[in-house]
Amino acid sequence: MEEIIFPNQIRMYRRLRGRSMQELADHLGVSLSAISKIEKGYRRVDQEQLVRVAEFLDCPLQELFVNEQNSQQEIVQAWRREQERRNKINEKTGLKTLGAGLRQIRNEKNLTLIEVAESADMTLSVYHRIEMGQREVSEKEYKNIAKALNISPEELKSSIKTLEEKGMLDEIIQRNDAKYKLLSTPRGAISSFGSSAPDGLKISVYGVAGKDGNVIVDFEQETKKVQRPAQLYNKKDAYAVNLCTRRLGSLLPTRSVLFVDPQDVVSVGDIALYYINEEEAKIVSIREDDNGQLYGIRYNPDEKIEIGNDDLNKIHKVVAIYL
Repeated sequence: MEEIIFPNQIRMYRRLRGRSMQELADHLGVSLSAISKIEKGYRRVDQEQLVRVAEFLDCPLQELFVNEQNSQQEIVQAWRREQERRNKINEKTGLKTLGAGLRQIRNEKNLTLIEVAESADMTLSVYHRIEMGQREVSEKEYKNIAKALNISPEELKSSIKTLEEKGMLDEIIQRNDAKYKLLSTPRGAISSFGSSAPDGLKISVYGVAGKDGNVIVDFEQETKKVQRPAQLYNKKDAYAVNLCTRRLGSLLPTRSVLFVDPQDVVSVGDIALYYINEEEAKIVSIREDDNGQLYGIRYNPDEKIEIGNDDLNKIHKVVAIYL
């Protein structure tokens, strides 16, 4: 499940609602310490947890994100300082060099991110952050990564050192820095749809309102182009869809744009498009019944959409959201 770390206003809304940290911890099934780190933006949450926080605090999902227009300036500045601090730490500890080296070696071996992550017994999000130079690596994790790359830990260390000495990692580090800058903006999940991005970094947006809250996705009728999220840079099949429906309730504003990766696998807590035919889809929140069977849920009115095992190819996962 996609992990998210972001500057947030969870603490502010929790206090406004008169709820304690312990109540929120109990609701999410995590420790009090974890809630403290989540509220400070230091600990990751997944998409399902984020939705549950919004429901618990009775506020729209987008209100949890810090943004320069609506948040207190000191909160935005504190987040920027924290990102700068982490960036400097990463530079001093050589994490950027390690991440760039891993990416170069993985590409040379024609392995995908998910192949290495699974072989190293890591989530895709964790391994991606390692390659981005934004996460420390334990000795055990390092050995697992080396094994996933089919070389010994000593050979891996030597290879990265050689690549660094030849100057082959500089370009990768620069690209990672550019991607990280996009991901760590204090706008949280809120981004502007400016037209300044090069065409190669843009993605087509489709979707107009259909009957009963469905969305018509005609791939010959592009509505606009917006900036492509970093996690979809190399995803040729990815596309974006205008929300243009209220069947998800008040969690997301109707102006939202949903970024979709049809090759990704959905799980509980995800938002997804469930295609009922070639051009018409229901935007649903994925849930799981007592028998472990996935289903979709929509609101206004409440509707449960049964999802059979043969329907999984009809489900396209939403992997990022612009509010």
